[in-house]
Amino acid sequence: VQLQASGGGLVQAGGSLRLSCTASGRPFGSYAMGWFRQAPGKEREFVAAIKWGNSMTYYADSVKGRATISRDNAKITVYLQMNSLKPEDTAVYYCAADRTNSGTSDSSKYDYWGQGTLVTVSS
Repeated sequence: VQLQASGGGLVQAGGSLRLSCTASGRPFGSYAMGWFRQAPGKEREFVAAIKWGNSMTYYADSVKGRATISRDNAKITVYLQMNSLKPEDTAVYYCAADRTNSGTSDSSKYDYWGQGTLVTVSS
């Protein structure tokens, strides 16, 4: 599976962005998909995940209520809508695919990763 993330950019605090991640290669529909982020000088952290099938979603506490993850299996794309952005949301955002469809927040359980898209939130 190859993953291509897009949609990052510069936005003012309080603004919104929608990140997209398009998959190609192996069947996408059976994988859970996740978004992670890594800020400068910090470790990669979980943001959100969505399972295949029942589309159950999971969020980090830091984005709960401000983020929505969704997927369009026909378009083999997963989205991350981020609202009320804060400067601390500034990071490179990565999408990832989990063959076991667990929806886990553990990055080591994800098998495929996209290249990342930079989100910068100015105060």
